[in-house]
Amino acid sequence: MMVRYFWMFGTNYMYAVEISIIVLFCFCFDPVGISTLCTVINSSPGELIILPECQNKIECVLNITSGSCVIFKQLSTRDVRVRSRAGFETERRGSHPYIDFRIFHSNSEIEVSVSARNVRRLLSFQRYLRSSRFFRGITVPNSSNILDDDYNGQAKCMLEKVGNWNFDIFLFDRLTNGNSLVSLTFHLFNLHGLIEHFQLDTMKLRRFLVMVQEDYHSQNPYHNAVHAADVTQAMHCYLKEPKLSESLTPWDVLLSLIAAATHDLDHPGVNQPFLIKTNHYLATLYKNTSVLENHHWRSAVGLLRESGLFAHMSLENRQLMESQIGDLILATDISQQNEYLSMFRSHLDRGDLCLEDANHRHFILQMALKCADICNPCRTWELSKQWSEKVTEEFFHQGDIEKKYHLGVSPLCDRQTETIANIQIGFMTYLVEPLFAEWARFSNTRLSQTMLGHLGLNKASWKGVQREQSGGGEDADPAFEEMDSDILPQEPRLS
Repeated sequence: MMVRYFWMFGTNYMYAVEISIIVLFCFCFDPVGISTLCTVINSSPGELIILPECQNKIECVLNITSGSCVIFKQLSTRDVRVRSRAGFETERRGSHPYIDFRIFHSNSEIEVSVSARNVRRLLSFQRYLRSSRFFRGITVPNSSNILDDDYNGQAKCMLEKVGNWNFDIFLFDRLTNGNSLVSLTFHLFNLHGLIEHFQLDTMKLRRFLVMVQEDYHSQNPYHNAVHAADVTQAMHCYLKEPKLSESLTPWDVLLSLIAAATHDLDHPGVNQPFLIKTNHYLATLYKNTSVLENHHWRSAVGLLRESGLFAHMSLENRQLMESQIGDLILATDISQQNEYLSMFRSHLDRGDLCLEDANHRHFILQMALKCADICNPCRTWELSKQWSEKVTEEFFHQGDIEKKYHLGVSPLCDRQTETIANIQIGFMTYLVEPLFAEWARFSNTRLSQTMLGHLGLNKASWKGVQREQSGGGEDADPAFEEMDSDILPQEPRLS
């Protein structure tokens, strides 16, 4: 294994280590901390480059082994990202001009330049490798576990109980140093035997998962990588249900986990009506229909192709995979809730669901992903309350921006008239209860009853909070009726 060190001495220090392929880490002892974008274009292989625009605050050294690369150094967060400029580019974040959603967040987050949105990672394992014993000269044994030994203790114990509905994704995210989506999804791929069955290259898989995790916006209170990890864990729980586990093929499981992990990829932290009324390019591109879901799907396809994870499969299979992942992700569009729920209810009423039929299995996976996406009210109160606060914070942040720019405040987004309790009671009444009642008809198991039990208790808890805040009043938020009257549920049935 070839290791080469490059040192520069001056007011700032940096080293680069090349191990077969470039793994570049930049360290700077400047106490001020700034964000610097250093671009190397049309560089010759093997050339050692010092970027002049970075001289004052940071000296960037990049050993180019092939092609041109981009390095973005953000000192304030010590985030180093590297990505090859070559390769397939699909509809991805930063590939078109658009409103910079970072203006919606705090001033400290605005410092990142707009052009930095174009930067992608080839080997962005910086958080995983920061404390790695490899860089302390200790040989790392071959293992399919992505966790560093420093984190293997408690995090590995949690992964042993990944099928437990009480799984605390917030704790797991802390134990994995912010890598919950990568760690959990990689573990589930291994647990379900997908790596062996589909002969996946583990490095390509890790690269794909890292790119997925990094393409979620960490500044979003709710729609971030932790939410994606939570949905993926919930999907795993549903895949274990007897009716599904006995019928699903490895292909079905593979699609389900990828769709769950990428279902909100590159979510901007605002909803579809906001994109439409601001004439966002995505709204135009997708003709105001399932705008975000289409973007999540296309972004996922872009990462799959860029990573080359399934390059060994036939073109026909890859295209089928991309299409079916799209079907799953598009099903999470909440505006289509009534359509999917009506179809689900009709199948259950007729009793004609046959999981030996690939189309029926695919439909059930769509319903399972819909359940996983909005299952927060079905978690324990401690977890559910945190999610409720986070999603409401994101709603209110959008409302603040809409007020600032006189756009008209969207339903549920006005912090002056809405409360967490009112929003959650309406959400549970009009969206969550009808869906999970039908799911319990399909899969009447202990897990289904547990979810409905938590849902009832959480709704009662929010009603108690509501009474304390207002001294009585409506149980449900009328804003949910304004959003889409077609989503109003029928009486839930548990037969």
